Amino acid sequence: MLKALRLAALVTLAAALPAAAQTQTVRIGATPGPHAQILEAVKPIAAKKGLDIKVVEFSDYVVPNAALAAGEIEANSFQHGPYLDNQKADRGYKIEPVARTVNFPIGVYSKKHKSFDQVGAGSTLAIPNDPTNGGRALLLLQDKGVLKLRPDVGLKPTVADIVENPRRLKFVEIDAAQAPRVLDDVAAAVVNTNYATQAGLNPVRDAILREDPKGPYVNLIAVRAEDKDKPWVKALVGSYHSPEVKAFVEETFGGAVLAGW
Repeated sequence: MLKALRLAALVTLAAALPAAAQTQTVRIGATPGPHAQILEAVKPIAAKKGLDIKVVEFSDYVVPNAALAAGEIEANSFQHGPYLDNQKADRGYKIEPVARTVNFPIGVYSKKHKSFDQVGAGSTLAIPNDPTNGGRALLLLQDKGVLKLRPDVGLKPTVADIVENPRRLKFVEIDAAQAPRVLDDVAAAVVNTNYATQAGLNPVRDAILREDPKGPYVNLIAVRAEDKDKPWVKALVGSYHSPEVKAFVEETFGGAVLAGW
């Protein structure tokens, strides 16, 4: 009888205890370098909210959205708004931004010149070959007075939109990830910050021209449209936007990467 009462008491106690919280795995695509590093800092904060973040690194800008659309990952964190808009328009992805992350002011780098004033007439510059980052490179050069673009070109100008080029600069368009590797072969190259830091370049110290931290180029966390209102998305955004992650960005990158929230 006593054993039965004890057993009944244990059953009643177990029923009264809340069920253990289940951990949800969230695979997040990112490019190597700052994006992936920041997500590693997000991990322990997200773990307290029941998320087990797995960072999946991609070496280019094309595959992370394809992988997200195909359900191979649950989110990605590597792109700014104009790039995502262009991908959606070209490929029909049902992907939506759910949070702002960080800003990487794009820069011009050179192994041959200490300042852009030293870049001579007829020199060759490398710029990204995708429409949004290539356009961003040309807008940077216009903003710094290097060239002039056709009016009303928007955020995706091309080399064909150049109307004034006093130095008669030549442009070679390459995959953004390859930009640091061609620095020996060109006078200068426009390099996205994540690829610059991965190659050992310091955007604050080494860039001979650098984009002002303004405009639409703050990066994003993106998810499939069907997932954007799910609780795990809210938990992920809250973890990323934490004071701890902001402090990590400021302390780790020394101004090369800027918190955009």
